[in-house]
Amino acid sequence: MAHLDTLIGRISDPKLRSEIQDQVNKLTAKTSFGLVFEEHRPETVTLPGFEISRGGKVAYKDGSTPGIWTVLRLVDGVATIVRMGDTAERGTASIGELVVIREFGDPIYPGLESVGAVTRGDDKPFHTVINAENYHALQTLMYTHEGKVDAIYIDPPYNTGSRDWKYNNDYVDGDDQYRHSKWLAFMERRLKLAKRLLNPADATLVVTIDEKEVHRLGLLLDKVFPEARRQMVTIVINPNGSARGQEMSRVEEYAFFLFFGQAGPGLVSEDLLGGEDMAPVRKDVRWEWLLRGGANSRRQDRPNLFYPIFVDPETKRIVDVGPPLPIDANRDDVQAAKGLVTVWPLKTDGQEGRWRASADYIRALLAAGHARLGAYDSKLDRWSVLYLGKAQIRRIETGDIEVTGRREDGSVILQELVSTRRTPKTVWNMSRHTAGEHGSNLLKRFVEGRAFPFPKSLYAVEDSLRVALGGKKDGVVLDFFAGSGTTAHAVMRLNRQDGGRRRSISITNNEVSAEEQAGLRAEGLRPGDARWEALGICEHITMPRLQAAITGRTTDGVPVKGDYRFVDPFPVADGFEENMEFFKLTYEDNHLIRLGRKFHAIAPLLWMRAGAEGTRIDDLPEEGWSLPKDSFYGVLTDIDQWEPFVNAVNARDDVRCVFIVTDSQAEFEAINVQINQGIDSVRLYADYLQSFEINTRQG
Repeated sequence: MAHLDTLIGRISDPKLRSEIQDQVNKLTAKTSFGLVFEEHRPETVTLPGFEISRGGKVAYKDGSTPGIWTVLRLVDGVATIVRMGDTAERGTASIGELVVIREFGDPIYPGLESVGAVTRGDDKPFHTVINAENYHALQTLMYTHEGKVDAIYIDPPYNTGSRDWKYNNDYVDGDDQYRHSKWLAFMERRLKLAKRLLNPADATLVVTIDEKEVHRLGLLLDKVFPEARRQMVTIVINPNGSARGQEMSRVEEYAFFLFFGQAGPGLVSEDLLGGEDMAPVRKDVRWEWLLRGGANSRRQDRPNLFYPIFVDPETKRIVDVGPPLPIDANRDDVQAAKGLVTVWPLKTDGQEGRWRASADYIRALLAAGHARLGAYDSKLDRWSVLYLGKAQIRRIETGDIEVTGRREDGSVILQELVSTRRTPKTVWNMSRHTAGEHGSNLLKRFVEGRAFPFPKSLYAVEDSLRVALGGKKDGVVLDFFAGSGTTAHAVMRLNRQDGGRRRSISITNNEVSAEEQAGLRAEGLRPGDARWEALGICEHITMPRLQAAITGRTTDGVPVKGDYRFVDPFPVADGFEENMEFFKLTYEDNHLIRLGRKFHAIAPLLWMRAGAEGTRIDDLPEEGWSLPKDSFYGVLTDIDQWEPFVNAVNARDDVRCVFIVTDSQAEFEAINVQINQGIDSVRLYADYLQSFEINTRQG
């Protein structure tokens, strides 16, 4: 070591000498026990279309001259550049030859640009898909979801040696002697960020892998998550076997389940080892309250949903449903027929609310026996009204809920067949987990003529999430190796089965396969070109697959063929009653953010922090503040308007976050103390900027 220190001391470049000494110190500090691997230099990501500026880092687009360069000056579209780490090597290049580079560790100030949405879920929260390098996307989610994620499911590259992943923009193949250590460094950086996103008190991490890296991954997970309880599940994904040269034919892959805090495996109706379901039991079916609660529940929010329901108190049945009452009309002017009483959608405090469904729809439900009069509340002197939601009616049609009779008022008497639950086993051998039939073949229905290598079985991911979430119907699920979008698809399946409001966050890049890249480069195309990007994973596979899953139609408008199977069979063409928005990660100028000129770029982040639900505030409010009636957060941009803003916030019980724009910490604290406790108060833009500067240093 002494001789090595002497050699390091001879390096004339102080920056290079310091960096080498740091790496040597890290190596000598390592123990020989446990997992030891080369850390490798930080990864880089190219940013096609990002403006080249003086002092920025760039690389040659075509890779003809490797390395990272710094821009010294720009004159008439020509950049003078110097190679990083070697100031003696300089050159010039047109800005068209260069692309901006970010190294992990460089500060980033991210935003999100919406590139499309599908809305079929009424007031449900939005699933989100982010097209980005996943390390930077995870840093971005630190601002919106740190400690809030209930489950992470990832299917990372398996490092098979067949160029299935990239390190520093180059595919890693089987001849790379550092293949395994590069993969471990790549994974460790992302798992450390994932750790901060998981709820430490109650969350689950699921990581799938095959035999190439299973043992190294297990050691890495122990290193990063020593506090977790770890189990490995063996999943049969190809019963016919996959030939491996002079080896035995493989039929399985593996999934590590890591449970944090109070989390544990969710109960399932079968042990997943291949046994039969346990005999179901019967239970009564829950009816929904027709009176709307929570946000967007006032009469003025939806005037056409304020109408009278006429009830016979003697027979305890609904006799008639009246038309909506105009917003300027008084309900006391509506007279019920003799012997009947009028039921209005009134809140417990007496304020006028609204019903959850239209008068015409309730009339149709009454005729079918799917709506009825509920209990009478003597204290409030009013009746409740009950109805069956669409999910329950579908389950009646499929036979999951049985009609066992009718009440005197004509409403149906229902019983639900519920399977007995049990703890899953650690070997799964179910036909529905076969990747070929329920992964590749299923995907082809949604994106005809487009290929994606080795997609997971939709039902294998669904079962994994059922175990990981443990019954959380409003859980947040993250997948930062989202690929074709199977995880988001599975979350929507779970929501349909039990009426849940789970939200998925899917992160995938827009990488083009090695084979397609060769052809595109031969045509002179590069990343950032429209034709190149159109063939990327996110634009070519993920977005159209998930759009088709929700709408039930392909991008050509053709109904998707076939039926879903297992647990909840129904036609694929029915789609899902869900909302989803697609975003592209952007890299913003911190000075413009500080000046408030990039509010539109960070607006989706504020909305996501508040639950990705309701109206999004996309523009700076002219009045100085905004608190949409069907949103769950507000923004104050003019400090002089703090009083009406605070009054509006405190008058509601559903506000989750407020964002206050001020450069003064004292002003922020003075306003914050006036806001109801339990609301997440954030100072813009200082907290945003500091958050990413801190994350960069920690990374």
